[in-house]
Order: sequence, then C-alpha cells, then structure tokens
Amino acid sequence: MAMWNPWRGCKKCSDGCLHCYIHKGDFKRNINTNEIVKTKDFEKPIEKLKNGNYKMKAGIVYLCFSTDFFIEEADEWRNECWKMIKERQDCTFLFLTKRIDRFMKCIPDDWNTGYDNVVVCCTIENQKNADYKLSIFKDLPIKHNITAQPLLEKINIEKYLDNIELVVVGGESDVNARAFHYDWALDIREQCIRKNVNFEFRQCGTYTIKDGKQYKIQTKDLCKQAKLANIDLQF
Repeated sequence: MAMWNPWRGCKKCSDGCLHCYIHKGDFKRNINTNEIVKTKDFEKPIEKLKNGNYKMKAGIVYLCFSTDFFIEEADEWRNECWKMIKERQDCTFLFLTKRIDRFMKCIPDDWNTGYDNVVVCCTIENQKNADYKLSIFKDLPIKHNITAQPLLEKINIEKYLDNIELVVVGGESDVNARAFHYDWALDIREQCIRKNVNFEFRQCGTYTIKDGKQYKIQTKDLCKQAKLANIDLQF
C-alpha cells in the first residue's frame, strides 16, 4: 500500500468539509490550505532505482488523500498524472472525490470505459448531496465505490446502488464533530443487502449515538470500534 499526493492543498466545497482534517492539520502548521501546489512527489509512481525497478511497489496506491484529484486548480497537471497511472498497470490507484460533477472534464482522451487500474470513490454526506452526486456518478464509466463519510444524517441511496461495488460508511472525527447515529449505518447496510452490494463500516463518529445513548470515542479508537460492530458485508 502506497500514498501518492502529486499536489497538496484543497478548498472546502461541501457540507462534509466543515471539520476537514486537511485544513485542521495545515492550520496547526501555519500552511495555507487554499493554495494548491505541486509536491516533490509529483512523479513518484515512475521514479526508478539504479537497477531500473520502480521505487514505488506494485499494489494499491491511495491517490490525493490530502487534496482532491479533480480540484480545478490542478487541471493543468492532471494529464501528466494520467500518463503515469497508465504506465503503472501493476498498481491500482484509488481516490475519493467531492467533485464528481467534474469527472467528464478531468478524464484523459483514451478513457473510454475506464482504466482497469483506477477506482473512483464518490463522497457524500447527506441526502441533498447524495441525490445530486450519485445521480451523476451512477452513469459514469468507472469502477464505482461510494464513501458516505462523514455521514451527517440518515440517507436513502438504494436507487443509486445498481453497479456499485462497495459502500463505505463512517462518522465525523473532531472535537466539534456532528453526531453520528449508528442506526444510519445499519439502514444503509440494509439497502446494500437488498442490492447485493458490499458494505464496510469504516469508523464511528467522535460522538456516536447508539440505542439512544451518546458515546464519545477517542480518534484512535474510531476504526477499531467500527470493526467490533462486525457488520461489514462481502458478497
């Protein structure tokens, strides 16, 4: 598993961005998150060792987890990234985006029905954004994953689940986080069962409500507590 951030910086664009970990971390380091700049790792996938082998090992590559691959300010650099992605067929590049409505403007000319080594995760957080983004996402020529994180309310996405490979659900992590209801995860799980879609409960929220009681969970335990729930599905 590798991480590749060809640029850094991001701009808040949806309801789920309120307590963004990228902005919080940059604020502590006195960095302007709204400034999008190329990083020293821009060519990381194709850098080679003296023996000619790639430095970055084959396998899953988490792409742009400190920014958004479809952010407008990176339009001039993205085609170079697509070329590197196409070259590294031994890697699977996975990224999340809150800008799925820019998809058709951001793909390479030879995309056709998609690159086999690219997985795109559409991020949603409430019914409003689910209806807007998933109505676009469901018809795009890509491998489809939905990330409902941070989930801010109960949502119905069942009508968008045809041809979806995986739905990931998680709560918000922050001292000021909005409450996450465990029942919301269970409800989406039931929707996935009816559509035979894989489901993963990625993390609880800092403030998780279960059976009418609110729990405050430390950040380091959010994923562990989600796994202990044992509600993931694999079809």
